[in-house]
Amino acid sequence: IININVVSKPERKRYETMYLLEAKLDKPSVVHYLCSKKTDSYFTLWLNLELLLPVIIDCWIDNIRLVYNRTSKITEPPDGVDIRVPGFGQTFSLEFLDPSKRSSYFYMLVQSLVDWGYKRDEDVRGAPYDWRKAPSKDYFVALRKMIELMYEQYGSPVVLIAHSMGNMYTLYFLNNQTQDWKDKYIKDYVSLGAPWGGVAKTLRVLASGDNNRIPVISSLKIRDQQRSAVSTNWMLPYNYTWPPDKVFVRTPTANYTLRDYQKFYRDINFEDGWLMRQDTEPLVYRMTPPGVRIHCLYGTGVETPDSFHYESFPDKEPKIFYSDGDGTVNLQSALQCQKWVNMQKQKVVVFELSGNEILILCFIYRRGKEAEQWLVLAIALAVWSSR
Repeated sequence: IININVVSKPERKRYETMYLLEAKLDKPSVVHYLCSKKTDSYFTLWLNLELLLPVIIDCWIDNIRLVYNRTSKITEPPDGVDIRVPGFGQTFSLEFLDPSKRSSYFYMLVQSLVDWGYKRDEDVRGAPYDWRKAPSKDYFVALRKMIELMYEQYGSPVVLIAHSMGNMYTLYFLNNQTQDWKDKYIKDYVSLGAPWGGVAKTLRVLASGDNNRIPVISSLKIRDQQRSAVSTNWMLPYNYTWPPDKVFVRTPTANYTLRDYQKFYRDINFEDGWLMRQDTEPLVYRMTPPGVRIHCLYGTGVETPDSFHYESFPDKEPKIFYSDGDGTVNLQSALQCQKWVNMQKQKVVVFELSGNEILILCFIYRRGKEAEQWLVLAIALAVWSSR
């Protein structure tokens, strides 16, 4: 099972990438006359680089954003926008960044498994989800059914591979299964670049947006869409990872620690975010061990955003201060799985990838093709050792 959220570096730029999303429109109104109001079929909403062009991006933002209902605590797309996640049970939506296949990300890993005798969509499958939203009961029901089906079809328990935020989903899923079920159906869990304790850069994303180094996109323009994703608010740093007095954001009028989130949301004029944080914070807060053998792979030696200094808050870019990590996930967050060594009877293997970003899996510019192959080998060894 490949259950991943992907970060890649195509063409020497690093895009924080997520699963494909497709949309079909029948909207009552649009934000610009160039925007499509109605479509006859589904089209690729994420990632489609053509939709990120000036002016057209306004259409894209209006389609991909979520609307939070304070009463039901559920997020939904705007009226007239139907969004689906293609390819559950298949690998195509995980292997490439966009449908044109110009930028691969999990292709090398899947192809390596195929070269060893695995078959796409049969004994290696994908479990993509809507990365904007909080964990969904329907998704986990489908995931459980697929795992059980694979067990019945192939006669052995499965190996779960998760990357980045996919690890939070996977941990939540495993924490909600009985130990008997896990003993029967799960052989191993390979965790890649997990943000167990949240990531510091989330505060910048919420405050002033982050264009992920895509030069044609304004961080401020994309900010509202990034804020509307419940998953963004889920990824704020947690107090079991950072000290309570650590200042993440400095401004001329206030400093913000993890004890100041409610004030932070109020000062950036996004109080729905505080409600989203309260909804999601308890999901894996206890950091209960997964109850299966786990291989924790994490990256180090790459400058990773750690805190931010704003001269003008929040509508200007901050000065960024860095610490160790994989470029996105701070080291102290990734190392939370070390705590499980003495908390579960199943083995916990912690594996450092020094000098690499945990990026699955396009071009790792730091060391080029050699680093890419080495990372695949490290993952392969983790999977192979479980046999």
